[in-house]
Amino acid sequence: MDQKFNLWFTEYQTNDMALSCRVKKTLHQEQTQFQNLAVVDTDQFGRMLLLDNVIQTTIMDEFVYHEMITHVALNTHAAPKRVLVIGGGDGGAVREIVKHPSIEKVVHCEIDGAVIEASRKYLPEIACAFDDPRVEIVVDDGIKHVRNNKNIYDIIIVDSTDPVGPAEGLFSASFYSDIYDALKEDGIFVAQTESPFFNRDLIPRLYRDISGIFPLTRLFLACIPTYPGGLWSFTMGSKKYEPLDVDVAAIPQMDTRYYSPAVHRTCFVLPPFVKELLK
Repeated sequence: MDQKFNLWFTEYQTNDMALSCRVKKTLHQEQTQFQNLAVVDTDQFGRMLLLDNVIQTTIMDEFVYHEMITHVALNTHAAPKRVLVIGGGDGGAVREIVKHPSIEKVVHCEIDGAVIEASRKYLPEIACAFDDPRVEIVVDDGIKHVRNNKNIYDIIIVDSTDPVGPAEGLFSASFYSDIYDALKEDGIFVAQTESPFFNRDLIPRLYRDISGIFPLTRLFLACIPTYPGGLWSFTMGSKKYEPLDVDVAAIPQMDTRYYSPAVHRTCFVLPPFVKELLK
């Protein structure tokens, strides 16, 4: 067998489970100030961004995550103009946000500038909106940014890595409280909140923390093949707007492949085992 067919990347998603992909080529690898960064080209998922040997995004399924972490909140808010993205150095969330004509400013706060640069070079389909004139890139700690900016944003998206290392502080009640203060009086916050199968202890804590700060808290789901378990959760904290009250018939047509007006409503329909986590 040809040598190239023997190169595999394996992510150990839990202590007892792994996901392996055949790698055609390693495109980039470096040790940044914060983490090990790599971009590999795989047969199954196309180009793939890895941080500390954990899959962050892939060309094949990235649209699901990026559309769901953004459009649900953007179409819930009455008139979003100013949005903050914390993390998400690949730029996928920014790409989706600027599809909305009401947006005047997107501040993208990413702690590791190397992720942005690697994404620009190797994931141009995802990082394609970084040069939009409405986008401001801030290479800084998102925790510090929200603490220092009060009553500024209509929507804050926390597009974080898993709750270890540099991202651990992005899963804390004190951080959510600072986000509340950084939002305007009708602001909305969304964070990725991990797997209902494999993070059964984390999700209830996050939901409890967020619902203790925001008047309205909702958890919603999407299917993302490369993330542990394939079923992924997002949690929304809203000061005013109820996503279930959105007139889905009024949601404008957009260039999306997963999110739709129907999905906006159905993503909040939780299976009983997920509902149990929120009790």
